[in-house]
Amino acid sequence: MFKKGQDTDSSAASSPLRIGEQQRIHSKNVSVIGPTLVFKGELSADEDLVIEGTIEGTIAHHKKNLTIGKEGRVTADIHASSVLVEGQLNGDIHSDGLVSLAKGAMVIGNIYCTRIVMEDGAQFNGKIEMTIPAPLKIAPEPEEVEEEFEEAENLTA
Repeated sequence: MFKKGQDTDSSAASSPLRIGEQQRIHSKNVSVIGPTLVFKGELSADEDLVIEGTIEGTIAHHKKNLTIGKEGRVTADIHASSVLVEGQLNGDIHSDGLVSLAKGAMVIGNIYCTRIVMEDGAQFNGKIEMTIPAPLKIAPEPEEVEEEFEEAENLTA
C-alpha cells in the first residue's frame, strides 16, 4: 500500500534533468557550497559542484559540471564542462558544453560555449560566442596503420 522501502519517484531517476530542476545530490560525486559559506580565491575541484553560497575569484572546473543554485552569488570567471545558473553571476562563463540560464538567473558577463539554453525569465547582459565543437577523430583502419608502420620500418632499415 505505502511501498515502504521503495523509491516512489522512479521516473525522476530515468528522465533527463530539465532546466530549473534540482538534480539529486549524492555526496560521493558532488560538492556543495552551502548558503552560509563565503569563499574568496581560486576554486577548483574534480567533482561536480553546486554553489548556494557566495564566491569571489575564479572557478576552474574544466571537466565537470557546475551549478549556481538559487541562493548562489558568484563574482568570478568560470571554466567548466557545463554550467547551470539559477542564481546570480557576475563574470564570464567558458564552457565546452551546455550553458543553461534558468528562470530567475541573473548573469552579467560574456558566455563562451558550444550550446546554450535560456529559460524565459532569465536575465542576461553580455555577449555570447558560440564555438563549433571539434569533430570526433575516427581511428584509422588497421590496414592503414600497418602500412604506415611498414613504411616507417623501411625508412629506418
